[in-house]
Formats: sequence, C-alpha cells, structure tokens
Amino acid sequence: MKILHLIITFYFLTSISVFAQTEQVSRVRFLEADWASALSKAKQEDKLIFLDIYASWCGPCKKLKRTTFANEKLGTFFNEHFICVAVDGEKGEGPKLARHYSVRGYPTLLFIDGLGNVVHQEVGYIRAKQLHRIGDNVFGKHVNRKK
Repeated sequence: MKILHLIITFYFLTSISVFAQTEQVSRVRFLEADWASALSKAKQEDKLIFLDIYASWCGPCKKLKRTTFANEKLGTFFNEHFICVAVDGEKGEGPKLARHYSVRGYPTLLFIDGLGNVVHQEVGYIRAKQLHRIGDNVFGKHVNRKK
C-alpha cells in the first residue's frame, strides 16, 4: 500500500511539474520590474516593449489575459521578440504611464522603443491571431529600421 501511495504521489508531482513548465513556456510572460528598468532592458537588448495597460475591473482586459495572452504561438513570439510589461492603469506607476501615453480606454496595448516613444498602439480586446500579426508587423519594421 505504501508503494502504491508513493507511486501516486510521484505521478501527481511529476504531472504538476510538467504542467507548470508547459504553462510557463506557452503564454506571454510579463516582466516584473519598474518602468525605468523595462526601458533600460529594452534599450540594452535593442528590443521594443510591448506594454499592456489594463484595469482590474475591465472585462475585455480580463478576457485578453485569459485567452489572447495564454495563446502558445503568441507567447512564444512575444517572449522572444519583445520586453512584455503589464501595468494596472489605476495603481502604482500605472496612472503616470496612462497619462504620459494618453490612454483613453482599457486595455491599451502599446509598442514602445527603448527611448519611450510609441511606435504602435491598439485599444480594446484583440484575438491572439490578430495581435500576433500586429506584433510581427511592428517587429519587422523595428528590425528593418536597424539595417
């Protein structure tokens, strides 16, 4: 009986570990740092920042996180090509950033260079496929600018 219990426990722990690894790889990962650090990292790595400015009460923002940002293909692409940052527009640094970038609605999705300049902006809920297309276009322009 003890052996069966150990086998079940091992299987359970292994399953959780595999699921956690898959979950981490397959969704957009947002940097947990202040805005100055994000800008510095973007400048240092010569990447654009993908900034999601949201509100905790916003239905489309919640849906974006639950569906779009959980998409495996989108996550793989965005994690490789952008510094991803999510900020609550009503807490912490959020209100200052929302004013600075003239946010008029939630969610607002911004692509920003390492100097803090907006290179592209979208407002509202966007499906993963469409956001991937937009990100690919913005990234392509950024890469071509460097040539």
